[in-house]
Amino acid sequence: MASAAGSSNAAAKLRGGGGVAIAMLVLNVTTYGFTIASAHILGPNDYGALAAWMNLLLVVNVGSLGLQATAARRLSSGEHDLDDVEPHLVRLTLVSSVALGVVLLVLTPLINVTLQLDDLLMAALLGISAVPLTLVGGLTGILQGERRWGALSAVQICIGAPRLLVGVGLMVWRPEPRWGAIAVAITLVVPVVVGLHALRHRHLRPGAAREGLRSLVVEMVHNSQALLAFFALSNVDLIVARHTLDSHDAGLYAAGLIMAKAVLFLPQFVSIVAFPSMASGESPRTFVLAVGAVVVLGGVATLATALLPGLALIFVGGSQYDDVRSKLWIFAVLGTLLACLMMVVYALLARGGQRSVYLTWVALLAIIGFGLTASTVAGMLTVVISVDAVLVLVLLVAHQRSTGSVAQAELAPEPYRGI
Repeated sequence: MASAAGSSNAAAKLRGGGGVAIAMLVLNVTTYGFTIASAHILGPNDYGALAAWMNLLLVVNVGSLGLQATAARRLSSGEHDLDDVEPHLVRLTLVSSVALGVVLLVLTPLINVTLQLDDLLMAALLGISAVPLTLVGGLTGILQGERRWGALSAVQICIGAPRLLVGVGLMVWRPEPRWGAIAVAITLVVPVVVGLHALRHRHLRPGAAREGLRSLVVEMVHNSQALLAFFALSNVDLIVARHTLDSHDAGLYAAGLIMAKAVLFLPQFVSIVAFPSMASGESPRTFVLAVGAVVVLGGVATLATALLPGLALIFVGGSQYDDVRSKLWIFAVLGTLLACLMMVVYALLARGGQRSVYLTWVALLAIIGFGLTASTVAGMLTVVISVDAVLVLVLLVAHQRSTGSVAQAELAPEPYRGI
């Protein structure tokens, strides 16, 4: 019976992983399609404004991801009763989304100047978009924690597909950056509606008590800063390259990073499916299998890039970037390292890791310091890959030690308290 139950659970995880993988593929393809369509419709000058707006939205999304990780960990760890923790998660989601939206709306003039948008409405749309974006983080966290893979996949698809369809339609009608931002703000409501519909049986209500809310806030802030550190680490090299390389080489490096980011997000579904199991500790092998899956997928992508550099070159920008063709497989290696790093960071967050993730900020400073000494694309790649590889190894050791400590604590006998 136990064997049959184990086989059934494994089959369910496999089906869930396949569904999430397809959903993430649709999300990435439609998001990339929206980006490419925007660049073609708006042209270089106007697209620059929308690209800057979208990049800042990615930073804002860190709060949503931190909330998602917090909700998923609390619901799947087994440490808290579902009916007790869920009202607090709902309250935290509502308060966080509204607070973030209000803060960004207040900062609208500063955003307008910083991004050089010359459009207060477009700047204000960042604060408006932050509300449904953060709501999505809370809803997907609950679905992920409850392992509702079908509903989670539907939400993921609804983040990207409506944006592509509505965004292209609006920008063809009015080829202005603000209409791209309007499309993003409008379509972010769709995954919120889908998520609420999927959770309608839970009759979600915000909790009134504050006892359990403080620890949730602390955990969300910690998770958000950890993920912010990761996204900063994975993007700072481009900024450094623009300062230390000439414009031609910096452009080549930026094109190569398209390949790195594609490989980074290729196995993202693995961390989504594995996170609840890692949080609950129900299967010590989950982390090893997850890292192995990430390495295999990255290895396949790297091999394909090495064997088909011409096809890979089309993906990153075409013949005008031919000088980076021979190095695209190295960028794929970088993407694999970043995917492993993201997996380890999520594993540490799943087990409540607090201190080790701060090493990501140290690695960020190392890339900046050593990167400023690089004068070629190959030199910059050497710095970034070396620092990321060391960080992955250090965090793997930290994860192993934390897992070992938890296992020893669980095996330790209860102290004798007498009769």
